Amino acid sequence: MPMLAPNRLRCCIGWRPLTVACLSLTLLGLGFLRASEAQEVSRKVIAKTAPTYPDLAKRMHVTGKVKLEVVITAGGSVKSAILIGGSPIFEKSAVDAVKQWKFEPAQTETKAAIVLEFEDR
Repeated sequence: MPMLAPNRLRCCIGWRPLTVACLSLTLLGLGFLRASEAQEVSRKVIAKTAPTYPDLAKRMHVTGKVKLEVVITAGGSVKSAILIGGSPIFEKSAVDAVKQWKFEPAQTETKAAIVLEFEDR
């Protein structure tokens, strides 16, 4: 099968849709890899603090879920929490709450993925 010259390829499918598709797939793949680094919570949660529902989200009637990657120390406290999925409008509230959680002790530091749901009640 003959290869198409670059100019010929451009005429057939167009560069913009092809570029957008490639970038989308790349970003999707990177997001998937990042999310898959953390495992679902395998350590038992001893104490939870519920996140506050942000005022802006209340005014806008926004609901949704956020996914956080959490690093838990061997002692059970949360060392760090970062948003890896969901609306940034809930990020601060979710991170602030999860940083107060306590987990059962373990031999080593662990990573976990935690999903929090925000509903307008």
